[in-house]
Amino acid sequence: MPSRSGSRGRRPRPAPEVAAPTAVQVSSSGSSEEGSDEEEEGSEGSGDGARSPGGSASKYKAAESEAEAEDPCLPSCPICMVVWTADGAHRVSCIPCGHVYGRHCLEMWLLQYGKKKAPCPQCGKRYTQNNIINLYVPEIVVPNNDLENQVLSLRERNEYLEKQQAKLLEEIKEHKRQIMLQQNVIYESNKKRQRVAEQSSDGILGAELIASHTKDIDHSNLSSFALQNEFLVDGARVMGIDASSQIIFTSGRAHGVSAEHILTKVSMFHGHGMEKIHLPPGTKAIRDICVLPGGHVVFASLGRKLSIFSVATNNVVLQYDLPAPGWSCSGDYTTSSHIYAGLQNGMLLVFDIRQTSAPLHSSMGLSTHPVHTIHCAVDGSGSRKVFSASSIGPCVWDASENRPSLVSGMENQGVCISLACSSPSSDVLVASYRPRVELPDAIATSQASTPQSPAPTGSGKLGCHTLLRSSLGNLVMKGIGVDCDVL
Repeated sequence: MPSRSGSRGRRPRPAPEVAAPTAVQVSSSGSSEEGSDEEEEGSEGSGDGARSPGGSASKYKAAESEAEAEDPCLPSCPICMVVWTADGAHRVSCIPCGHVYGRHCLEMWLLQYGKKKAPCPQCGKRYTQNNIINLYVPEIVVPNNDLENQVLSLRERNEYLEKQQAKLLEEIKEHKRQIMLQQNVIYESNKKRQRVAEQSSDGILGAELIASHTKDIDHSNLSSFALQNEFLVDGARVMGIDASSQIIFTSGRAHGVSAEHILTKVSMFHGHGMEKIHLPPGTKAIRDICVLPGGHVVFASLGRKLSIFSVATNNVVLQYDLPAPGWSCSGDYTTSSHIYAGLQNGMLLVFDIRQTSAPLHSSMGLSTHPVHTIHCAVDGSGSRKVFSASSIGPCVWDASENRPSLVSGMENQGVCISLACSSPSSDVLVASYRPRVELPDAIATSQASTPQSPAPTGSGKLGCHTLLRSSLGNLVMKGIGVDCDVL
């Protein structure tokens, strides 16, 4: 075996080219004493190359340009910021601390310090020429975990959207089924209403005709409708129905010591879809509920409040202060921004929801009795009419007049307890009466008095329903009243 001094005198033989392995792995080139000698010879050879910049530098630049041409996205050496290679002068190498650099940069770093040891450019741990380890890898690629996380996030998002789509398709299917059922009910109702109108076109609608029609309707209802569900609502007095959204609104009271007044929202799509909505303080009991177009509900309450409720957000979005407790309310179907409120003292107020400070109009009624019903409709001539009812009877409000006028022929019918209108465009109304009570003047003015009527039949008291129809723009009584039991 040649001596150590002899080996230094000879020019080192170039290391044979070693093919890069197919698998990405890290291996040390100096795992034994023989390998250490080989590293020492290789380091001396690289030192000679560093001292002769003509040959080594050109090879280094050629390897650099070749590596950049192969893949410009490969990681670069932290010292020179040039892409490293799998072999050659700028091959991938590491030092004992674990940091990876190009071999040429590590050797130049040692020469810069002019010592046998130099600190690592990143951590400062010292290394020597013999500590430089060649890494035999085909190429270095740092995995991008961000792309993997993005793919996983997109996959979860896709699964969520698929579930949402399936849920929405089921809801659309249920909505279509409900719309078809509703259209069938409306069609049957229109047919029956048209038949009644044809039979009563001569101006006479007797008790026999009403009884026959009622019997006909009851017979068909027995075969078409069935009880689906019942909801227990404490303190319920009034109810409003949003047919387009299949939602029922009722007044009620919450459980507990305070027993505050609430608004109950019932969805007819879901058997248990009942929501109890707490009202703003001071609202008190709700006396009337009216469903408006556009997803809003207006209700009048005894707390001297007229409130507009949003169906979408389940919140009161607008509230007006009233001069007296509210008893009734209605929307204007010809002007969507107008709403009406009937008060306990007989006044009628008109509000514009675009003006939140005060009512648009205020009018006194024919009496100080509470206005318990308001309807806005369009008569046969196309003009808007507002109908209201109190205990003295149904009244018609004209925009050109400040005070209403009592419907002719209704003066001696008794105490009016309700007024029903079939549709906003209909000229047919039905007023319900009970007998008037003959009491002293101080008591007769109170609507809360108990009537001294004949012996009750059934579960109510003897009263009558009177049909009102528009004739040449004026409401007059048509036909005769029908005796019945009223609650």
